[in-house]
Amino acid sequence: MKPGTKTIERHRLPASSMGNARTLKVIRYGDRSSGRKAYIQTGLHADEPPGYLVMHHLIDLLDQADAANKITGEIVLVPVANPIGVAQWRDDTLLGRFDAYNGVNFNRRHWNITDPVVEKIKGKLARKAGKNIALIRKAMGEVIDASKPVEEADYLKHLLLSFSHDADIVLDLHCDLEAVLHVYMGTPLWPAASDLSAQLGAEATLLARVSGEYPFDEACSRIWWDLAEKFPAYPIPPACLAATVELRGTTDVSHELGAKDAKNLFLFLQRRGLIQGRAPAVPPLINTATSLRGVEHVKAVTPGVLVFLKKPGQSVKKGDTILEIINPLENKSKKRITRVKSRTDGILISTVLDRYARPGRILAKVAGKESLKDKGDNLLTL
Repeated sequence: MKPGTKTIERHRLPASSMGNARTLKVIRYGDRSSGRKAYIQTGLHADEPPGYLVMHHLIDLLDQADAANKITGEIVLVPVANPIGVAQWRDDTLLGRFDAYNGVNFNRRHWNITDPVVEKIKGKLARKAGKNIALIRKAMGEVIDASKPVEEADYLKHLLLSFSHDADIVLDLHCDLEAVLHVYMGTPLWPAASDLSAQLGAEATLLARVSGEYPFDEACSRIWWDLAEKFPAYPIPPACLAATVELRGTTDVSHELGAKDAKNLFLFLQRRGLIQGRAPAVPPLINTATSLRGVEHVKAVTPGVLVFLKKPGQSVKKGDTILEIINPLENKSKKRITRVKSRTDGILISTVLDRYARPGRILAKVAGKESLKDKGDNLLTL
């Protein structure tokens, strides 16, 4: 393979209105025939800035590796995965989380192609996992190619899946409001994917076979364990390590953090065989993974102003006061304070960025070890 494998593609989305069509930029490195593929995107929630900066630093690292002929797999980057959302400015604020046309979260209701893939692979599965992986990926590609959505957001979701469905690694970079770095992934991927959380320095890894409403990472990974359940007589491994990486909070945007996260992604890809060279030993895992069903959504019960007594990253015990809600309209001092306590032992992973409470609003998340939600619940927030 010759040095300088980098290519840049631009894909046009269907116009949503007259004279208004957007494009999606895709950067590719390496050799498509290498047999190893990683796909990384950021900005699906267009109002989450840390991933854009990480992508800037990661492109620099991969450009250097490419120039030195060190990329041994195929690496695909989508630096701005939501050209629809990045145009959603209102009152000097970038929105970018929900489709303005129908209100659907851009990271929900992605393409579930399991059923048509089942029809294509019936009677063709083998006794060797490698053959089944190739068969399933081919079927996935055929199903995707046969679909021709015309609505802009659906077309975008279809396009992103067309780039990522055959990847061994799929990373979707996001951020929370005020938060520590944490990772979401499918339960069948753990503990084999623990090196990702360890390398990134994730303080929590949240696992679910089904998290609800089909986010992007599950569109790439869940099909593998769904097919394994439908065809138990044949070896079908979880062949796509897809994860949502929450790069701390909205304001955690600095070259120091961006370069650190990019370097960790680079080392992870190197250790996984996509970049030549020997990566250092995997750092110790900060905390073992816990079930997404164990995440407590700490909600407001009264309106007021928030005072947090705990910060993201701190451990909490059941009954600990996480925050106080202050309502200055109450006459007596004690009645002005409503203390909100944790219902579980765990780690405070995120809080809201502003300091206002509205009854029912989620103010914080605690990653606990005990399940708090029943089977079938939607485990994701808005």
